[in-house]
Amino acid sequence: MSPTSIAAYVVLFGSVGLLFLLVSLLMGRLVRPKMPTPAKLDAYECGEPAVGTSFVQFDLRFYVVALVFIVFEVEVALFFPPATTFGTATRWMNPPPNASGSLEADLGVTVQKPETGTPEDARMLALAAAVDLAAFFALILLGFAYVWRRGDLDWVRAIDTSQSRPARKIHLVP
Repeated sequence: MSPTSIAAYVVLFGSVGLLFLLVSLLMGRLVRPKMPTPAKLDAYECGEPAVGTSFVQFDLRFYVVALVFIVFEVEVALFFPPATTFGTATRWMNPPPNASGSLEADLGVTVQKPETGTPEDARMLALAAAVDLAAFFALILLGFAYVWRRGDLDWVRAIDTSQSRPARKIHLVP
């Protein structure tokens, strides 16, 4: 295939996709009913009444919860490498009872065996991976406790009345 024909196919694909999009939008505009009501024109905020002006259409509490979720989700994904190392090390220490002597045959994958590995090396690797997992989990729990203690997970924050001061009376001296 020549580069010109590849470019022609790409342009054709893009044109058909754009045409499909425009036709779909046009058909939707022609077919849909036009019945605006006050309820339909009202700002929608995830099922809650709108707070503030229309320029601020989203409650900031949603952002806080989303950011906390993303941070902890990424951290949980980082559990995979040490857990895989721990699993591999424990397989080297204790092969399955019906093992044929080959990890490749037992696990169905190609595993590169260390040339000078001993069961003691595997125990040390498993211990290091377990300590890494425990430290990482403790760090996640510490971050979660901090966010919880700070009150970022409270949907409605209580107002601390003990720190609020009563209004002072100002006496004007003539």
